[in-house]
Amino acid sequence: MSESQGLRFMLKAIRRDKGGLVGLVIVVAFLLWSLIQGTLEVLAGYLKKPSLGYTLLPHNPFALNFQYSLLPPSSRFPFGTNANGEDILSRILYAMPRDAFVAIVVVLSAIAIGAVLGIISGYFGGIVDEAIMRITDAFLSLPALILVIAITLPLKATYLGTILGLMVVWWPTYARFFRAQTLKVKNMDFISAAKLGNVSPVKLFYSYIFLNSIDPIIAYATLDFGNVILTYSTLAFLGIGISPPIPELGEMAADGLSGLPQAWWWSVFPGMTILIIVVGFVLLGDRLQDIVAGRIAY
Repeated sequence: MSESQGLRFMLKAIRRDKGGLVGLVIVVAFLLWSLIQGTLEVLAGYLKKPSLGYTLLPHNPFALNFQYSLLPPSSRFPFGTNANGEDILSRILYAMPRDAFVAIVVVLSAIAIGAVLGIISGYFGGIVDEAIMRITDAFLSLPALILVIAITLPLKATYLGTILGLMVVWWPTYARFFRAQTLKVKNMDFISAAKLGNVSPVKLFYSYIFLNSIDPIIAYATLDFGNVILTYSTLAFLGIGISPPIPELGEMAADGLSGLPQAWWWSVFPGMTILIIVVGFVLLGDRLQDIVAGRIAY
């Protein structure tokens, strides 16, 4: 089956499954909005025109207006307002690109680091395999959230520091995956043929091992986008990451706790947004895993 045929089958299989279709719609909507809004925010900073960053938003997410403090959901403010009179919906939409950026950077870096270490470990074996796997096990033995906090706090818990902390601790599972896939394929005939053809090690590892190992890992990575967003939001909930007044979903949910139960919308809508995004990636990732594992017939 060609790549185009495989893609058509995958899309057809997802459309046949209600859960997979819902997940695809959520993920595409989230990523598309993040791309558009994120581009506007970058341009606003580059051109020094802050208003450009909230051109598509219902309201200015940074506008303090205490006469609108803690208004419940309405036609003017669909998600209500916070204690400062800021529109919660606008702040949620403004925050989404940062969550998408964190997820993309962390997952792609984890795949890259995991691929290098996992392929080297599985291909060479012996003491190299032992050393890499013991380091991997050491990372896996501790909760990722605790490790990220330990790494991030010395970096003053900044946004970039949080991304770096997540990148440092997120690769071990991928290293395990790539090692297992390498052990499966390294003794196959096409690998032996490549060696006889004097293929360079870089081409051997990338074209013959990495590309033949990536399909099941892509399915897992789709699930993992949701895990990264959830972890990042948890860190923001604890006060680690972007500093106010820049909105972040986890930080907004934490701030809203002070308004419960009367101003329930202040915390509930940011929390529900995180939940919907994560569930979208889970639904889509589960469906992709079914396809890759052959549980759905062509």
